[in-house]
Amino acid sequence: MDDSQAIASRFHRVLARRWISRQQLIVVEYLKSENRMLRERVKGRSLRFSDQERALLARKAFGIPRNVLLELGTIVTPDTLLRWHRQLIARKFDFSHRRKPGRPRTMWVMAELIVRMAMENPRWGYTRIQGGSLQSGTRGRAWHHRQRSQT
Repeated sequence: MDDSQAIASRFHRVLARRWISRQQLIVVEYLKSENRMLRERVKGRSLRFSDQERALLARKAFGIPRNVLLELGTIVTPDTLLRWHRQLIARKFDFSHRRKPGRPRTMWVMAELIVRMAMENPRWGYTRIQGGSLQSGTRGRAWHHRQRSQT
C-alpha cells in the first residue's frame, strides 16, 4: 500500500467515525426527548421496578459519571442508580445462601470414635477422652467429648 492509499484509507476511517458519532448523538438526543415526555406523563406518580429492571439499570448506569446522568434526565435520580448498584454488588458477594444457622456439626466419624471410647472406658472423663482422641489423630474440643460422654 503506497502513501496515497494509506492517506485515503485513514480519511475514510475518520469520516466513518464522525458519521457514527453523529448518529449516536442523534440517538441520544431522541432518547433525551423521549425521557422528558415520559417523565411529564408520570409526573407525581412513583414507578415500581422489578429487581431485574433495577439490576439492569444499575449495571448500565454504572460507567456513566453522575453529572452526565443528571444531564440526561433519567427516570430515577443518579443517587438511586448508584444505590441500586451498591446493593447489586453487595448481593453478588453475600454468599448467605451457603451459610447454615448454628455451629457446624461434628464429623460423624469423630462422633463415633468418641462414643466408642466412652463405651469401652466408662470411667474416663471427657478430658481423658479428648486426650485419647488427640492421640489417635482426630481433633476435637472438650465440649464435644463432654456432650458425648453424658449420653
